Parts: sequence; structure tokens; C-alpha cells
Amino acid sequence: MIYLDNSATTRPFDRVVQKMAQSMGEGFFNPSSLYAQALLASDEIKRAKGLISAALGGVDRVALTGGGTEADNLAILGLADGLRGRKAGFITTSVEHPAVLECFRRLQEQGHETYLAPVDASGVVRVDELVDHVGENTALVSVMQINNEVGAIQPIAQIAARVKEKNPKTLVHVDGVQGFLRQDISLRALGVDLYSLSAHKIHGPKGVGALAMVGKPPLAARMLGGGQEEGLRSGTENMPGIVGLAEAIACFNQLNEAAEKMFALKLRLAEGLLRALPESRINGPAPELGAPHILNVSFPVRGEVLLHALEGEGILVSTGSACSSHKRQASPVLTAMGLDPRRLEGAIRFSLCPFNTQEEIDRTIEATARCVQMLKRFKRR
Repeated sequence: MIYLDNSATTRPFDRVVQKMAQSMGEGFFNPSSLYAQALLASDEIKRAKGLISAALGGVDRVALTGGGTEADNLAILGLADGLRGRKAGFITTSVEHPAVLECFRRLQEQGHETYLAPVDASGVVRVDELVDHVGENTALVSVMQINNEVGAIQPIAQIAARVKEKNPKTLVHVDGVQGFLRQDISLRALGVDLYSLSAHKIHGPKGVGALAMVGKPPLAARMLGGGQEEGLRSGTENMPGIVGLAEAIACFNQLNEAAEKMFALKLRLAEGLLRALPESRINGPAPELGAPHILNVSFPVRGEVLLHALEGEGILVSTGSACSSHKRQASPVLTAMGLDPRRLEGAIRFSLCPFNTQEEIDRTIEATARCVQMLKRFKRR
């Protein structure tokens, strides 16, 4: 099997699985208890938060969550609830993950003013138009670090600087689910206040993530109960998941030139596909300008059919965001980028990990070319 759907989820490191099993079997204690074994569990939580903080250049607070979606919800809806009934402005982009866009739909229902900034043909937000909508009443600007479908890298530093210049009170939130550990970022240096991440995108377990914070944003808890996570996220901590998150960060940090390796393989894949299938088109930024691990390509056949043909070859890819893959509609991201219907229909996302090999990439190029040529013969004219 060649797995090229790492933007959907990643295979956990072996050490992550081992540490999680150990946590469930030997370290099953509740960190809120007071005896020594529970204090050891509490130390594991501190380790995870310390690793997250270090990876983000040093932050003031980390709230552990049930994943990236919950972290986004806590940042956006938690801030809205913290306004205590006051209506405010919220800004994001038209190509965000559903975990953000659905929050904005809820904000609109609650009477807040929302704005979705447009993007250019490569999927990068039009910064001038975003900043033009920042006003005295703007509470939050939320922009993803790396787009999960096309790999567009958003200009976070420029956005944060210009937003803060126009309104220093406006908070900046970054959905870093696809960017965490793949692209260096220092929240404090950039002026980012809130940052969401997820363990299962970095070879950790599903069901655990975090919201990192600079300062103390006025967030209202979305989960009420025993007051864990400094009152921001009640509920007995998911210790196996937290241990797995910490170990995934530690393992990822030990990889040598992981981003460089993925980037080289992505370029090889892009060049090979364009050479073998001249009719294919890259969606998003030019391969050399995008994220190291995501390549979105449109082929002259239906993407869903090609996906299953590649599955028959033992190659697993995607047609877009895994969170909306069962909804039979055109990708909102590619639609926002202005792609015509034929390119929308033929889009496939390849997403790599540090363990993919050159041999796998070459086999993927060969199999994709063969499958596309075969499917073209059956395409209705």
C-alpha cells in the first residue's frame, strides 16, 4: 500500500502506540487525584504542554482539547461567548476548514457581523480586502496556516501585523492543523494570539489536540464541569491521547529534514504527473511555492473514479477535505479559487509524509498515468 492521504490523517509513530499502551495499562490514573501515581500523570500533561509551547516559540497557555475542531470552536465561539452578549465583527477566509466556517455560520446566526475574505487563483487570501474589513468592532481574525486541500501557505506574518496596526485589540487566530511542525512559526513574534493543532495530523492519535494562547484571551468555556484546563475544558483528561500527542511531537522533532524530504518528493510527483499527463493541471500555488506535503492536481477524468482506480492499484489518495468527502458537492475551496467545473470534477489531492519514498512516488506517477489513460477511453464525450 502507498498511503498519500496524510492530510486526512497519519499513521502513528510506533513509539506513540507503545507509549499510549503503557499509559492505558500502567499509567491509567486520574491526574486530578493527589497520590504519587496521579502526580506522574499530571507531569505527562505538563510535558505535552511544554513541547507544544516550545514548538510555537513560547506561549502563555495551552488548553488540551479533543482535537483540532474543538480547538477551533473554543477559539472562535469561546471568544464570542466571552463577549457576554456584545455583538462584534469576525473575519476569516473563504477557504477555511469546516471547523472554522461552521463556527462563522453560528456567529452569523447569533447576530455577529462576519466576513469571508476572498482568495486568489492559488488559494492565498487577498490581504488588502481582509484588512479593509477590520474595524473598531472586530473581535477576531481567523486564518489557516496551510490550506488542507491545495497547500497554499497563508501570509500569517503580514496579516497579523496589518490587523494589529489597524486595531491592536483584534485577536488573531491561526488554524495550524496542517502547519504545526511542518512550518516554523513563533506566535509571539508574529502577533498571533490563538493557535489550533491536532495530534493525528503529526503521526499522533485521533481525539486529542490543543489551543495555544499568547496572553489570556477572554474565552468562555465550551465544556463545563470539573474545571480542568484552567476552566477552559472540563472533563477528565484523555491521558493516553495526551501522552500520544507529546510523543508524536518528540518523534517528529527527531526526524532529520522532514519538510525538505517531503518537498523534494512533492516536486518529483508534480513534475512526473505533468510530464506523463500534459492535460493535467496543478490546483493552488506552484509546487515550489506551496506547503511541503500537499499537491492538488486536476485530471481529464472524474476525480472520484480515479481515486477508486488508484485504490485498486494499492494507492490511497483523496478528492479533498476528509471532513466533507461524503458530501457530494464540489469542493468549496476549489470553487472559491474560481476553478471551472471540469477542473473541479477531476481534482485529486496527494498528501505526503516523511516516510514516503522516491520509489512510491515513481510508482504513483506510473499508476496514475495508466489509470487516467484507461479511464479516458470510457469517458462520455
